[in-house]
Amino acid sequence: MNTSFDIAVIGGGNAALCAAMTAAEAGARVIILEAAPKPYRGGNSRHTRNFRCMHSGPLGPLIESYCEDEYLDDLLKVTGGKTDEALARMVIRSSEECLPWMEEHGVRFQPSLSGTLSLARTNAFFLGGGKSLVNAYYRTAASLGVEVRYEAKVTHLEMEDDRVVGIDYTHGSETHRIAPKAVVVASGGFQADIDWLARAWGPAARNFLIRGTPYNRGEVLSDLLDQGIEQVGDPTQCHAVAIDGRAPKFDGGIVTRLDCVPFSIVVNKDGDRFYDEGEDVWPKRYAIWGRLVANEPDQVGFAIIDSKAIDLFMPSVFPPIKADTLEELAANLELPPEKLRATVEAFNAACGDTSGFMPTELDGVATNGLSPPKTNWARPISDPPFYGYSLKTGVTFTYLGLKVDETAQCSIGNRPVANLWAAGETMAGSILGQGYLAGFGMTIGTVFGRIAGREAAAFAN
Repeated sequence: MNTSFDIAVIGGGNAALCAAMTAAEAGARVIILEAAPKPYRGGNSRHTRNFRCMHSGPLGPLIESYCEDEYLDDLLKVTGGKTDEALARMVIRSSEECLPWMEEHGVRFQPSLSGTLSLARTNAFFLGGGKSLVNAYYRTAASLGVEVRYEAKVTHLEMEDDRVVGIDYTHGSETHRIAPKAVVVASGGFQADIDWLARAWGPAARNFLIRGTPYNRGEVLSDLLDQGIEQVGDPTQCHAVAIDGRAPKFDGGIVTRLDCVPFSIVVNKDGDRFYDEGEDVWPKRYAIWGRLVANEPDQVGFAIIDSKAIDLFMPSVFPPIKADTLEELAANLELPPEKLRATVEAFNAACGDTSGFMPTELDGVATNGLSPPKTNWARPISDPPFYGYSLKTGVTFTYLGLKVDETAQCSIGNRPVANLWAAGETMAGSILGQGYLAGFGMTIGTVFGRIAGREAAAFAN
């Protein structure tokens, strides 16, 4: 048994790295146990792009201001109020100090974005994306003396009374045990375990695509829940978005996301519309579409646009299916041609005055007398060529997780576990009851990673 480490951090993404760096700066000897091989290190953080940040004035790349109450209102809209408001407010308030901290630890941000993402005021984008952030943090962690073991799969945390007394993990063909003074779990959700998804969702889940790492299989989460660590969240709730149906089963990442929905109509395999495509600006509503598509036949949908809309959104890594007529497009997408034509014609007939069309904000350009309505950006799909994308449910991370308090500490029954903390996606269900807000996962991971690292170091020291 190796007892040379003060703190073991389980996981290798944003939250884990924030915890490891914070603990190391407090003088702790830290080891990171990352299940992935080095080229795939970083968990879902590899695929991120931005960080949602409160600020009272211009801050780094962010323009104007984004106050606590507005931020919370945005969160409450997408979660339907299913959030722990005290924890949410703490995360929001803490986010402002995180951005300069991130810069101090090697992260670089690009100038603010404009256009259909509508995020220049609310979200700071990483120069080089999430992989650049992950690499920067690993460099900083190394400079602080943090040890990293890749392909180190944690199989069991041994509990005695109110504390963790040992960690078993495999590395290569060998099994190891360490006994750190404190443990931070930052190993994500269970989304890459398709059998677990299917137990929660039913057979439909086998048609889901997993946007992120194939290494988030929930082994540590399952091990702790089986030992009575308090849980939070619904196993069927997750960050699920509509992604290109041609994406791979695992690890397609952000480039497979489809941002065309607000400027499209979306139909199911029968050619019927099933939801308001223009409900809100994309960063606030994009994460509902994964669940919507999951509820349709064969868990598939199709976004239909025309030539007026093709340049209004960030394209997917895959080119759209293109056709000169709706019937040809339907055939290419394996949709019923007459039904698609009828659906488009009914939608076009319900469109009114489009002179107020504004792609970057809610414009009130809506349909009349159509069910479901389209409440913004409703313009006829009439100008060939026509374009289509297939949509499937892409799961980013699951919300069943470890319940934590404001210090990131886990509990068993009503008793805190003396030396166990959690951060990132493995505890995000403590705040996210449903839905998602663009960039908020990175905010939760950064804030709680720093808290967990600080608290674990204080305990170890």
